[in-house]
Amino acid sequence: MSFDVIKALHIIFVVSWFAGLFYIVRLFIYDSEANLKDEPEKSILQNQFKIMQSRLWWIITTPAMVLSLIFGFWMIYLNSEYYLSSPWMHLKLGFVFLLLIYHFLCQRIMNQFKNGVYNWTSGKLRLWNELATLFLVAIVFIVVLKSTMNWIYGTIGFFATGVLLMLGIKLYKSLRQKR
Repeated sequence: MSFDVIKALHIIFVVSWFAGLFYIVRLFIYDSEANLKDEPEKSILQNQFKIMQSRLWWIITTPAMVLSLIFGFWMIYLNSEYYLSSPWMHLKLGFVFLLLIYHFLCQRIMNQFKNGVYNWTSGKLRLWNELATLFLVAIVFIVVLKSTMNWIYGTIGFFATGVLLMLGIKLYKSLRQKR
């Protein structure tokens, strides 16, 4: 298999992984909000959300994570001298490690919801969902800009993105409360 095919597969599975992470947290938000409804609506919705969460997690999100890692490390293996000596790759791998922690914390939330433990409000879950967006922005900018990126501007951009996301969430929340 050529390097470009491996890279294409890596990108496809990264996109699938992020899609799964974004959607699973949306399902958590809906599940959390269903927990506040009266019966029988509450049970009907939560049972459906649990089925959707399980299928999404075990059929799409986790396999995409595994395949992203396999193809990513395969690329590093094929060109280890370049990748392992590049500071941008070390930074990217640091964010990938944080993304893995995020992934398994999402799995923990899913298991808690499955067991009827609702420690997360829909508002907190909306914030949690934006953390994956920050990881996505950081990883993409690191990979695309590599060593040409000025790290000071990169850091400022990363935090500016976070601030904009938080302001967007506050705006959404205030608009939603007015309805």
